[in-house]
Order: sequence, then structure tokens, then C-alpha cells
Amino acid sequence: MAPFRHHGWDGRWNVKMLFFIVLALLSTCHFTLKVSPLIEKISDQKDFKKLLRTRTNVLALYSKSAAVAESQLKLLSDVADAVKGVGTIAWVDCGDSEGRKLCKKMKADPSSKKSGMELLHYKDGTFHTHYDRPETFKSMVTFLKDPQGPPLWEENPEAKDVVHIDSEKAFRKLLKKEERPILMMFYAPWCGVCKRMMPAFQEAATDLKGNYVLAGMNVHPAEFDGIKQEYNIKGYPTFCYFEKGKFLYNFENYGATAGDIAEWMENPQPPQLKTPEVLWSDQESAVFHLTDDDFDSFLKDHHSVLVMFYAPWCGHCKTMKPEYEEAAETLNRDADSPGVLAAVDATVHKLVAERYHISGFPTVKYFDNSEEKYTLPQLRTKEKIIEWLHNPQAPPPPEQSWEEKQTSVVHLMAEDFRESLKKRKHALVMFYAPWCPHCKNAVPHFTAAADYFKEDRKIAYAAMDCTKGQNHELCKQEGVEGYPTFNYYNYGKFTEKYEGERVETGFTGFMKSLRGRDYEKVGKKKEEL
Repeated sequence: MAPFRHHGWDGRWNVKMLFFIVLALLSTCHFTLKVSPLIEKISDQKDFKKLLRTRTNVLALYSKSAAVAESQLKLLSDVADAVKGVGTIAWVDCGDSEGRKLCKKMKADPSSKKSGMELLHYKDGTFHTHYDRPETFKSMVTFLKDPQGPPLWEENPEAKDVVHIDSEKAFRKLLKKEERPILMMFYAPWCGVCKRMMPAFQEAATDLKGNYVLAGMNVHPAEFDGIKQEYNIKGYPTFCYFEKGKFLYNFENYGATAGDIAEWMENPQPPQLKTPEVLWSDQESAVFHLTDDDFDSFLKDHHSVLVMFYAPWCGHCKTMKPEYEEAAETLNRDADSPGVLAAVDATVHKLVAERYHISGFPTVKYFDNSEEKYTLPQLRTKEKIIEWLHNPQAPPPPEQSWEEKQTSVVHLMAEDFRESLKKRKHALVMFYAPWCPHCKNAVPHFTAAADYFKEDRKIAYAAMDCTKGQNHELCKQEGVEGYPTFNYYNYGKFTEKYEGERVETGFTGFMKSLRGRDYEKVGKKKEEL
């Protein structure tokens, strides 16, 4: 048979053309195979609507073609793995016919973008925002774990000269290898003082670039507890100065400008010792200050005594102190006084404080002929103190405290805080003070949410009174700067701050979304089986 000839072809395959056809086919297969099973490949509108209905936190990649999306899909595969159970990654190829319709419907136009791709975020079933933060693994994971949270410090272009450390390994490596002096800022993302100091710190990093290293590290996560203990980090920010890997000083000017930081770095000095606050008992005052040793004898010598049990650090005690002193000026110096005023530092004279079950500050008690008669929370001003002592009356019956009421809320103390939370997969903890008006408003809503989930053993709504005993220190360690503060813990590990509405639907909705993710995981496992 004669060889086939057409338009200059002699019947033999053009080897070069065949090579490119095969390469194109293989390339198409390559994109399909590289998509992680954790990424939801969507082209149908109904499937996408179902995804948004069943997933509360979706980041969708729209691409003008599969080829354009290849490198981004590799990154998003890693992101999807890191946010399993928290967020979902979806991909829509606007280059195929079905995908094109869906892109048009969702008002996504990746072709108009220089990269040929567009990232849109959906929260609780509706469009939330265009993703415009850096397209890096860390930034994307951080965003999906808290879509409404602040961006990472390193995402700020003005912080480009700060060395951002995100692991203990990187921290140790910096100390070992860096020859220049280092000022390390240990911080927490939610810390108000840290946020106020960041602009000055990053400006100083630029000004000192080349001669000194200014570095930042978020050490709030539990994985950095060892570093916090090693460098005595009890609050944020904590600044540590290093030379040749050795810690020398803390920098403690928390109102510093960039110039202040630069000036200190050029001549680092240990912090000046603070003048210790003069104890109330050492100050000139008409108030009688009692101790464990003389408390009983004083009561025997004075038939009518008001005693204020206080703690030096207590803000409400400091507020009451001048009122109490003025009342003492009148009552303690008058020969015909109906009684006298005394005070006990309950943090020092613990035997007396424990005998009278002092658990909050200030606590005012009335003693008549050496016998404890009343606890008087209503006496806080000079006028009320003097008026009451002239006519001692039983106080109105105290309202039951939140702890005393039978509810589904778990009330924690510092000594059992960690162990209690470790037992629950999901725990929302309310840190509060009994006197705080916002706390009082939130209590019934928080309690109702706890009752709603009382049968679910994996969930706990817990509360801690930060004014009680050792709770005060633990609250500080947990980042409590105001009341109420709500923290979410996963098996005892701090995960995020709750910033939602302080109403029952807000508290229950937050927990429902967590349980929904749990059920999604179980469903996926069953499908795999």
C-alpha cells in the first residue's frame, strides 16, 4: 500500500509533535493526582452550597485553570492537614465548563488577577472576606484557626527587620549562632501592652539593623512553658537581653520609644531596683494594725471592733483604704466612740485569716466582745462605716454566690485547674470577679449554656473567681487583663480566646461549632472504613 500523504506529511509520525502531546496529557494527569484528599474539589453549585451549609469555616481557591493552581494546591494541601477539624479548603477550577458556571455564580473572577487565582473565605455559610494576607503556610493556618483574629506580627511590613521566632529550635539556634547582642521580646498576641510596644520595637529594629538583633517570639502556647520557666516569664511582654547566647538583663521600660530602646541597647544596664511600696501597717494612720500574735488580746481590750481583712495587691482594698482611714480618724480618737477600726494583712497573718475563712478582699467583719458577729460587705465608705457602728444591725441576708448555686458550671480553683480541664475535650472558661457588672450580666447566659450541654461529657463550661486565694496569680498567667475573660481549652491546652457575644446563643453556638467538627471527623473516618 502506498504511504499516506497529506499536507506535506509523508505518513511517518512527527516525533517532536507526539512528544508534546504526551507531555500535555501527562501534565493534566499530574494536577489531578496532586490534589490532597483533604481539599474539597468542587464544580457543582449544589455540592458547593452543601459544603457551605455543613462547614462553618471554608477557604476557597478559585483558579482560571488547573495548571495555574498547581503550586498553590501543594501549599493548601499542607494547610488543610494542619487545620483538620477546624477549617476546610475547597478548590474550584474556573477553567472547566461546570466550574466556570460556579465561579460566575459565586462572583469569583480569577482571570482578572495577575496570579490567575483568587482566595475567598466563607464563615457560617456566607461570604466573609477576600483572603488578602500573605500566602504562606503559617499565615493561612493562623487565619483559618481564627478568621476574625489579628494578623501575625510578621505580616506587618513595618516589622520586616524584627527577627520572628516561632519554635524553640529556632530560638536556641539564634542564641547559639548570633554574634551580635540580641533583645528578645517574649509576647502574647492578645496582650495590650505588647501591641502598644510593637511599633516602637520594630522601628528600633530598623534603626539598629546590622549592629543589634531585635527578635520577637509568641510564647503564650503551652509548648513554650519550658522557656517561660527558664527566663522567669510571668507576664507579657518580657524583654531579655543576650550577648553571645548568654542572658544578662531584662529591659523594663514598658513605655519606651524607639529612641529609648536604641539608647539602652548601646549601653545596656540591669533594671533599677524599684523602691518597695511602704506597707500600710508602717504608714501613719489611726487604724489599728493587728497580727496573728495580738489579734485576740486586742479584741479582749476593745468590746466593739470592725476589722478589715485586706491584701496589699487588691485594687478594691486600695480604693477603700482612704475611706477607712478617715472613719478611723473619727472613731479611734473619740473617747466616746461606739467602736474602733482595725485591719489585718491576710497575706501575712494567715492564721487569723484562715480562722475566719477569708477568701476575698476586702472582707469587713464586726466583733462584739471578742465574738465574730457579722460580715459587712456593704460598708465601703466613711459615712456608712460611722453610721453603722453607731447602730450595729445585722446585714441583709447575702445573696447566694454563683458557686453556691446548683448549676452545671464547673467552678475551678488554682490547685485543680489543669487536672480538671485535661479531662474535657472542649472547655470554655470564664475568668471573673464577683463585683464585676459585666460578669454579673454574663453569668445567667453562661449558666444556661452549661445546662444546655450538661449531658455531654466531653464539654465543660467552667468558671474561676480571680479574687480568691491563689486564683489571682493563675488568672494572670492565663492572660486575664480584665473581667470577664473567656478562654477556650482543648484537653487542658489553651487554644484561643472567645470573643463572641456574651449571651446564651453565643456561648452555645461556639460549642456547637466545635462539636460539629468532631462529628465531621467521625463521619469521614466511617467513609474511609
